[in-house]
Amino acid sequence: MKWLKGPKMAVLWTVLRIWLGIQWLQAGLPKIGNFNAEGFLHGAIAKAEGENPTVQGWYAAFLENVALPNVELFNILIPWGEVLVGIGLIVGAATFPALIAAALMNLNFLLAGTLSTNPMLYTAAILLLAAGTTAHFYGIDRIAIPFIKERWNQRRTNNDKKTNPKHAELH
Repeated sequence: MKWLKGPKMAVLWTVLRIWLGIQWLQAGLPKIGNFNAEGFLHGAIAKAEGENPTVQGWYAAFLENVALPNVELFNILIPWGEVLVGIGLIVGAATFPALIAAALMNLNFLLAGTLSTNPMLYTAAILLLAAGTTAHFYGIDRIAIPFIKERWNQRRTNNDKKTNPKHAELH
């Protein structure tokens, strides 16, 4: 899997990451403030019945017993999740969590029996996850992650010195 990584591949993964981010942003922005998942949830639950169900019974039970009673929460989480994933992927910030969220949202839409572009978007997210740090080589994470790690290590060192005076003497 070495071909997935490296500076030459970073350009390809960056283009794919930005494209994926644009897809999520375009999906989420129109939903903010006027999204209602109730009809979608009822439709997905109905797809679990009949001779050839496209939704597994266990997932329909989840939708019926968890998602539907909490539809107001999902009406907020879905649009904002799509928008935040889109922004994160476009600028390359919190890329790994954004890709995980993207893949999980696509997986849930697929489990609910909705094909559309979901298989393609899911595949793109999985490929970008496999690309690892190369996926955010050209993005904010390239600067932010080392900065955060450095601050975290400084804080740990300072806390160690406060809680263990002998440790401070060794440094």
